[in-house]
Amino acid sequence: MSIYLINPSHVSFGIGVITPRWLYVLASATPADYGDPRLVDETLEPFDASRLAAGDIVGIGIHTGNALRGYEIGTAARAAGAYVIFGGIHASLFPDEARARGGAHAVVTGDGEQAWPAALRDCAAGRPDAQYEGGRVSGETFLPGRWDLVPQGRYMWASVQTVRGCPKHCSFCSVWRTDGQRPRQRQIERVVEEIVDLRRRGFRFIVLADDNFYPVTLEDLRMAARRQDPGRLEQLTAIRADRFALMAALERFPSDTVFLTQITMEAAEDPEFLDAMRRAHIKGALVGVESVTAEGLKDVYKDFNQSGEALVERLQSFRRRGVHVLGSFIFGLPSDRPETFETCVSVAERSDVTFAQFVMLQPLPGTLDFAEWEKSLGADPPRVAGIPLTRYWLLPAASRPRVYMDHPVMSADQIRTGTQAVWDRFYSLPNIWRRSRVVTSLKARLAFVLISKIYRQMYANTGIATDSARVNRSAQWARLMAIPCRRLFAGRLMPELDVPPVALDESSRGGLALSGLDV
Repeated sequence: MSIYLINPSHVSFGIGVITPRWLYVLASATPADYGDPRLVDETLEPFDASRLAAGDIVGIGIHTGNALRGYEIGTAARAAGAYVIFGGIHASLFPDEARARGGAHAVVTGDGEQAWPAALRDCAAGRPDAQYEGGRVSGETFLPGRWDLVPQGRYMWASVQTVRGCPKHCSFCSVWRTDGQRPRQRQIERVVEEIVDLRRRGFRFIVLADDNFYPVTLEDLRMAARRQDPGRLEQLTAIRADRFALMAALERFPSDTVFLTQITMEAAEDPEFLDAMRRAHIKGALVGVESVTAEGLKDVYKDFNQSGEALVERLQSFRRRGVHVLGSFIFGLPSDRPETFETCVSVAERSDVTFAQFVMLQPLPGTLDFAEWEKSLGADPPRVAGIPLTRYWLLPAASRPRVYMDHPVMSADQIRTGTQAVWDRFYSLPNIWRRSRVVTSLKARLAFVLISKIYRQMYANTGIATDSARVNRSAQWARLMAIPCRRLFAGRLMPELDVPPVALDESSRGGLALSGLDV
């Protein structure tokens, strides 16, 4: 009996940008007496179902974007006589669909660290349950990845998680509903140990793959103090202190280490936090800008962000503190107008964001937007090739609409072409070259151009273009550029790097101190 863990994808680039963390975490959760699981990431290469034998166990993790491919693999695996277990955010939301469409014998909902071993045992015994409730495990039980199983030279960046959950309630995001609004922080010692393991293996670019690296804002603390709620204020203060203690630990890693993460815009108001990020080698962050107008921010329940010139100032403050921003913008909000595209790209250019992504509003299952959209279409929604539009992920990629929600003043094609035009302008060669001034040497600036171009190929053309030939060309260009691009991120092997012990010290920042790391 062999165990497979599969990350589905319809597009394979040969090189992956970020290690799909769930694969390696569930490999850690696999009991040793089953042997090493076989990990398959289809963003590297397609899975060959002919490898399977009767009695094998296949775990498939899906989100909405790759659910259809996951179902194709699950159906083929079940036909080969394998036990099929689905998990991931989409399977958690639609367990019946995974059984009906993907041939699932079992579905794991929620976190998989503890539910996956139970599902394995039952499949091995020939009596799987239909569903295993993973729930939300505590930060103390988060598992590291089995990085000894990572294929050498196939990923640009590694990934480590330090916290799950997000206290916000953005309408387009499902994280706060699936992972919860209470931050679950991982033990600092375990985070440090995992990063050391990755640095030993030659990874120097590491994504802190958190739902929100900045879970407590200064405004949260002020509100708790005003309410005279000592318990709540103490809880929030402890979470913030833990963040600073973690960053103090990250400071001790070699100077060529580069961490990247995801935070909310409010961190711009917290210079102490941004300074700690810089010292901790956290050199880049994805920041959800979403909209450049006050009306757009209200559309997505994100009016804690700024708009207009105040937004430009906020984004510039990240750069001044040494943190590069990947700004994320959404088009197709009800308040958007044709002039919004020009306004948005102008703000992105003036704000000194290093990279940007421009996505079209999509109703994702588990979000408030999806629930409202599904309700608006009624009991008999429009169908495409017999599939209800409210189950658009079951359509082949070429048949899926690029815009799903009716807009009050713009057509779907206007939104799509406007979004594509913004990508084209922001990632034009002259604009990329201008932004490349963030690095100094000619070699580094050329590398910046290459990275910008491959980012655009992977995330714009393959997701926005309706012409399948253009999509295929973009994927091919991404494959060609991925190999030299990966080499730019590679670090040297560091087998001698030791784990820095973390010791309690009341005099240190955040109540924790490090000792004994010689780098």
